[in-house]
Amino acid sequence: MIFLVRHGEAEAGWGHAADPGLSELGHKQAETAAGALKLQDIRHIVASPMARCQQTCAPFAQLSGLEAMTDPDVSEIPTPDGLDDRVAWLRGFMGGDWKAAPPVLHDWREKLLAKANSFSDHTVVFSHFIAINTIVGSLQGSEAVTSFRPGHCSVTQLNKGAGGLSIESLGSEAASQVL
Repeated sequence: MIFLVRHGEAEAGWGHAADPGLSELGHKQAETAAGALKLQDIRHIVASPMARCQQTCAPFAQLSGLEAMTDPDVSEIPTPDGLDDRVAWLRGFMGGDWKAAPPVLHDWREKLLAKANSFSDHTVVFSHFIAINTIVGSLQGSEAVTSFRPGHCSVTQLNKGAGGLSIESLGSEAASQVL
């Protein structure tokens, strides 16, 4: 089983900070997620280098005694060059599909999907809304950027079998705002 965990609630939105840490609620969500993950057979931790993912994985790493590996391939979607307003772009992009994405985003997507397929069984990955959607959408055969709305610290479970990855269960959903 591979577990995809969306980071906890951030202390600031993209319009206010490029790499925000967790809010007080986000830290509580991370603690709750750590307790739930401790019940699973997890042997590897992978986390996006972004502060909110690093802070979300920290309680589980401490509780499990496992070392977290930081991997930029599971990080936040990059912003295309030449944009003045990332928030407006991201809002529009989330409602679209991958066919309209610029080459830099196709490259990011391909690296992310290759990385997801390379994970060892029994791995938990702390990542982001769009990254988790990218993996899930690909497994569902969807070109939509947003396939579902994983809530903060939701856990999506993937099976790793001889035929590759498949979805066991989607994490809990919540409204997600781009601020």
